[in-house]
Amino acid sequence: MEKNDRLIIALDLDSGEKALEIVRGLKDEVRFFKVGLELFSSAGPEIIGKIREAGCEIFLDLKFHDIPATVAKAAVAIVKYGSFMFNVHALGGYDMMKKAADEAKRESERLKVRCPKILAVTILTSMDENGLKKAGIDVSIEKEVLSLAGLAKDAGLDGVVASPKEAALIRKSFGREFLIVTPGVRPAWAASNDQKRIATPAEAMKAGSDFIVVGRPVTEAPDPVQAARDILKEIEV
Repeated sequence: MEKNDRLIIALDLDSGEKALEIVRGLKDEVRFFKVGLELFSSAGPEIIGKIREAGCEIFLDLKFHDIPATVAKAAVAIVKYGSFMFNVHALGGYDMMKKAADEAKRESERLKVRCPKILAVTILTSMDENGLKKAGIDVSIEKEVLSLAGLAKDAGLDGVVASPKEAALIRKSFGREFLIVTPGVRPAWAASNDQKRIATPAEAMKAGSDFIVVGRPVTEAPDPVQAARDILKEIEV
């Protein structure tokens, strides 16, 4: 991948117009943008087509987690949007993930379109060991992440969403072809906000991440273009 393809800008915004303004300003620097729950709920699925019309790719971050049949139907619906990748929660289990992957592949073949990459969310980067225990999971974050990543791989998913703290372990355990998308990435000059398991762009790349996701340090910067350029320079390290 080109260096510019490894940075995903998170459009965690409440307005389609705001999002498109960011996309238009950054599209010559980066090609991938994340549409999450806030933007999707505010602007609707039409925002995906508008971003793609600008020549950019979408990571649709809706974290599906429901019974297998429901998530599979959602995956089928997502295929027609042309997103590069989308995600489900690994805690939804093997059957849910496998059915989503199988149905998405079947629908893409039926429509003769590119099948999106499907990722499993392991443990949210806003959680720490204490938060995991409060949720009733009494093992280390590293152990749980590796377990969920293995489940996702067995179910036929393309990779995982995991913090930079676990990326090296995932890469070592599951090989080069298994995608790792890493949120919780903060440049040295940016605030951590509500993220807990974080790393710099250079640290995440060194750990084995394929893509890093950065939002507020770019979208809320006085000069988003320069902020994106600064992060891309860090990726080169």
